[in-house]
Amino acid sequence: MCRSIKQLRRAEGGVSDSEIRAAALQFVRKVSGYRQPSRANAAAFDAAVAEVAAATRRLLIGISARVEQTNSSAEPVEAASRHGND
Repeated sequence: MCRSIKQLRRAEGGVSDSEIRAAALQFVRKVSGYRQPSRANAAAFDAAVAEVAAATRRLLIGISARVEQTNSSAEPVEAASRHGND
């Protein structure tokens, strides 16, 4: 695992595009073995960073939407159990 990649999913939300890109860049560097690719590999390297960043953004949006749906559907049950209603 890349130790310099930070967890982006946070309780308070709000992950910036630069944080996502930095994590994607670290991932691609680790996988490719290049800190800085040669000119011949730069296009593939940059495309991989962009694709990983886009996938990361989709993942974070999907997780957030699922957590919100789960939380909103659990609220009535929790409220009923607090008031002794089953």
